[in-house]
Amino acid sequence: MVSARPHELRLVLFDMDDTLFDHSLTCRAALEQLRREEKPLASRPLDELWREYLRLLESQSSGIAASPATYANLRAERFRLLGDRCGWTMGPKIARELSARYRDHYQRLRRPVPGAVPFVRRVAARVRVGMVTNNEYREQEEKLEFLGLRDLVDPLVVSARENVAKPDPRIYRIALERGKGRAAETVMVGDSWRNDVLGARSAGIRPVWFNRFGIEPPTRHQVDEFRSYRPTGPAEAVLRHGSSLAGRPFHRTASRPSSRPR
Repeated sequence: MVSARPHELRLVLFDMDDTLFDHSLTCRAALEQLRREEKPLASRPLDELWREYLRLLESQSSGIAASPATYANLRAERFRLLGDRCGWTMGPKIARELSARYRDHYQRLRRPVPGAVPFVRRVAARVRVGMVTNNEYREQEEKLEFLGLRDLVDPLVVSARENVAKPDPRIYRIALERGKGRAAETVMVGDSWRNDVLGARSAGIRPVWFNRFGIEPPTRHQVDEFRSYRPTGPAEAVLRHGSSLAGRPFHRTASRPSSRPR
């Protein structure tokens, strides 16, 4: 197991979606709105639609940059395939229109993971905080602004801008370089076993698994985890676990994230 001993914890990296920003349940709420508006979608249970949409999203996502037109086409294709699942054969125009309505609902219903924002603020008062995330740069930066955390997160390392995606260890090395941290002094917090846990380990960084839904780990790797940001004490203790800071306050480095315009 990757261990930070005997170094102090100086850099905490977070994932974005389903670690700080509640992507999955926002997605579910947006689909619920569409299902109320479109009878063919209502022919299937909401949970079935939701899981199928997330599966389609995962199958399309490379994390590497693409043109806006490509992203728009992929979003429309997801809804065409979702319609097929409901016995609804739709043309490109209807698929694009559904995709646009879904996006409007998603933006209106978005939310943070409960307790995530105050937790990050507590951590950022003690150590440097960064982010390593797959997606488009502007989309992830906008989510940080929505969460009110943009000024606290530096570096913000996003796959589409770097042209390398988690779990590739290179994206973690970029974060270490920009965060002026060493792997032994860094922790990565994320919900994805493959991208965040195994990806961080491959770069020599100790992962902490945000196992919000209490699922069984898919491999036998021994990994620290927590399931909620509330109360904050136990989750903070997990970040310290395995380092020389166990039972002691975090160490704040002299280098602080610079303020960024919103």
